[in-house]
This record gives sequence, structure tokens and C-alpha cells, in this order.
Amino acid sequence: MAFTEYLKINGELLPFPDFYDLTLSSVESDSGGETEAGTRQRDVVRQGVVDISVSFTVTAVWLKKMTFWSKQNKLTVQYFDTDTLSLKETEMYIDGFKAKLEQDTSYKGLWTVDFTLKEF
Repeated sequence: MAFTEYLKINGELLPFPDFYDLTLSSVESDSGGETEAGTRQRDVVRQGVVDISVSFTVTAVWLKKMTFWSKQNKLTVQYFDTDTLSLKETEMYIDGFKAKLEQDTSYKGLWTVDFTLKEF
């Protein structure tokens, strides 16, 4: 039985996440809003913009890679798409990077890493 691949960054398969939360949102133009009659008018210019919040428990080797990626302006990301139930590729960046030491080991610790991938 093969395991599902959930996330790749720049072609590298990430470890299985402890937490994977995918959010799809819409981008609306400034012309939308509330009308004089009190109804809501939406002018959607883009749908299905992806934000993925993830958490991993990793060794120092993965911590170093993820810290490097968090400083990059643009990443090529393949994520598990809930529409097709397969990997879909897009360009994203990392926001809200957080690393927490969980356990000190002789191999530079066991870390919990949290961040959000945001689609351009």
C-alpha cells in the first residue's frame, strides 16, 4: 500500500505532516461590497486561492531545509488538491514560520515546525 503524497517543495517530498489544513478563498475586486439596498454584491476576480497551514515534527536536517525555504520569495509547491485528489503544482511562499524545540537530542533536537503556504 502506497502512502499519499501531500506536499512537495521545489520537487522535494516533505515528511508526513502532523497537521494539514487547506483553505480555498476568493479574491474580490474593489467594485464589490454592499449596495444602497443593503444587499451584498460580489465581483470575484479569482476563485480557489490556496492557503495551506502545516505542522511537522522534524529533525535538525529538515529544520534547516524548511528555514531556508521560509526565506525564499517564491517556491514551486505541489500540494494535495481536494478537487482532483492528486498533487497540483503552483507558486507559493511561506508565511508565519515558527520552530519550537520539543526534545533535545544528540542530533541537534527534535523540532515542531509550523508555517502557512500562500498561493500567489
